Amino acid sequence: MEKNDRILEIFYRGLRGENLSVKALADEHGLSQKSISRDIGEIKTFLAENRDLVGNTELVYDYSAKVYRLEFDEFLLSKELIAAVKILIGSRALPKSDLLGIVDKLKAFTTAGDRRLMSKLIQKELGHYNEVRCESGRLIDDIWQLTNTIYSRHEITVTYRKMAGDIVTRRLRPVSIMFSEYYFYLIAYETPGPDYPKYFRIDRITKMIEHRETFEPDRRTEFDEGALRERIHLMFPGELMKITFEYTGPSVDAILDKLPTARLVKQKGRTAIFEAEVYGDGVKMFLLSQGEWVKVLSPQRFAADIKDTLKKMLEKYE
Repeated sequence: MEKNDRILEIFYRGLRGENLSVKALADEHGLSQKSISRDIGEIKTFLAENRDLVGNTELVYDYSAKVYRLEFDEFLLSKELIAAVKILIGSRALPKSDLLGIVDKLKAFTTAGDRRLMSKLIQKELGHYNEVRCESGRLIDDIWQLTNTIYSRHEITVTYRKMAGDIVTRRLRPVSIMFSEYYFYLIAYETPGPDYPKYFRIDRITKMIEHRETFEPDRRTEFDEGALRERIHLMFPGELMKITFEYTGPSVDAILDKLPTARLVKQKGRTAIFEAEVYGDGVKMFLLSQGEWVKVLSPQRFAADIKDTLKKMLEKYE
């Protein structure tokens, strides 16, 4: 048992990215280097004989450093981890305590050297990390509970604080969870209710009850998150419409990146004409943010809405 425990310990330390020195391990355990070499040999044999279980995982000897390192294809690489951590920090979506816990767990999969490098790279960002307001205090738990209700297709009743501060209670059929612009959203259909989904910021759900009743998938609840993500902005609901607008700004690519359904119809000099299929009022906020670079051409009622908004904005400065 003592030997088995030691082998498991060595293997786990390799998983954590440690450099495994035979001499250092022998000194630590009060054994001969030959005994530790046999332990490492057993680990290598296990990995070689169980490729279907462990994939392309092996203990590789670094002759210059005189250490073994566990290398594997199916775990995140350090360069992938730093990208993921930077995205997590930049999203500002998680409470700081949750973020720190996740980052510490991710760092455990890097080598000791890369762990120090990662800590140094993100130290200042973590020190100045400002999470967005989260009223529930249990965001990750709520996301997981909602994920399970979506999978099991259980109806739920939520107590929810609306944008204006009103507290409402809604019985829902949850179909999806999406993340957009700092917040996690629950996509759900009210029951009874209309045939279009509604969006609820998960951090504004103050209470949730899961019912025994389940619902069967149908045309209404077969929801396509990808199609919605392509066409919606800032998670503002609304009707689907095709818009055409003129753009004279410096970056056509920025428009194509921000509006995945956008198509460049014509370009002459610095003037580009785009068409895009979008949902709701969020796109209006985006187009207004482009200032004098954008002019909406159609539909006319959308152009009139933009014009009316600009007029009201200008009146505030008069």
